[in-house]
Amino acid sequence: MSRQKTDNLQRVLEAVPPGFLVDSAWLEANRIGRRSAYQYVRRGWLERLARGVFRRPLPGGRGPDRIDWRSCVLSMQHIMGYPVHVGAMSALALHGHRHYLPLGNESLWLHGDVLPNWLSRLPLDVSVVTRKTALFADPEIGLTWERGGQDPASQATVPWGWALRLSSPERAVLEVLDELPEHESFHNLEMVFQGLTTLRPKVLADLLSHCNKIKVKRLFFVFADYHGHAWRKRLNPDDFDLGRGDRALTRGGRLHPRYRIVVPEPYTRARGEGGTNA
Repeated sequence: MSRQKTDNLQRVLEAVPPGFLVDSAWLEANRIGRRSAYQYVRRGWLERLARGVFRRPLPGGRGPDRIDWRSCVLSMQHIMGYPVHVGAMSALALHGHRHYLPLGNESLWLHGDVLPNWLSRLPLDVSVVTRKTALFADPEIGLTWERGGQDPASQATVPWGWALRLSSPERAVLEVLDELPEHESFHNLEMVFQGLTTLRPKVLADLLSHCNKIKVKRLFFVFADYHGHAWRKRLNPDDFDLGRGDRALTRGGRLHPRYRIVVPEPYTRARGEGGTNA
């Protein structure tokens, strides 16, 4: 092997921990062409997972057929530089707000405006649902970094102190509200919202100010009024653009008397009350 190819291989070994992924675009940016990549595969230095994407083998041979989603997302964020984050209900689960529905054998909500074509071809251990970041005027607002999330077992697989980029609980709940009612249920969100007692009102205010969807902002206050957490008192709906006119969201519901959006009847009043809000 030539000195240049040896240097290129060393670059891969230094940048890619065992079990983590790179794609053809990253290899080419690091002066590793298609022919060299397949030579690495034949020699066992890389594994081809799907067209255009490779994994550095784990010690002892080929890794499992089902790819851990964390290894994939961390590779996209820290190695290949894709501006993606874990969002919506997946982020809430990682923050510990969905104990009754553990993350596994379900959907991973992945948000980003630039996503690789090979993502849908990977045999991940979850199904992936992708979304753009158009919900907020500032696509970076409300994002955070967490090492290993709430799963202690995952920390053993995370190299070099890498953290997972994901939505804060405040942003994640707004992302979930955007999925109502087609891709998420009122019941699931109610169960999660019940535990959101420590949301930060200043962060919520910033997110609501940057939120581009009237539906999401109205629904947020519907749920906030229904549960009546302490942080709700520090948010004034009049400070945000909630639009005008009535909005129909779900069939068979009832128009909320304050926020003028059709929701299931129980959510038109505070939790435990028999009447409606004025």
